[in-house]
Amino acid sequence: MTTAYLALGTNLGNKEQNLSKAIELLNLRAGTVTARSSVHKTEPWGFESVNDFLNMVVRIETSLTPLALLRTAKDIEKKMGRAPKSEAGYHDRIIDIDIILYGDLVYRSDELTLPHPLYKERPFVFEPLNEIL
Repeated sequence: MTTAYLALGTNLGNKEQNLSKAIELLNLRAGTVTARSSVHKTEPWGFESVNDFLNMVVRIETSLTPLALLRTAKDIEKKMGRAPKSEAGYHDRIIDIDIILYGDLVYRSDELTLPHPLYKERPFVFEPLNEIL
């Protein structure tokens, strides 16, 4: 089992319910969520929107490889109704699930970079992450 940290964000629909549903699906499909940060209300980052975000970080114990965890997270996003990412940049979303840390692994591929390359620049990620590290 490996300890991983995932950032969750939502700015559409019932945001509290979106976070709860994502955690439920992670528990069913990716491993066991063992800690949750508090929920942080934040303005959009990297784009403009009238919809504020709710963000949090969860710690999960998983037997999935990093790429399998990524694919599972993206499948959960799709199942919850997230529109595919576009080349136009960031946009409103029902749910976003990003792998921030996967054990002590440093990894880079076309699909995934670990640790997440921008997490230290995003207070809505590093503040909740620090709550549960």
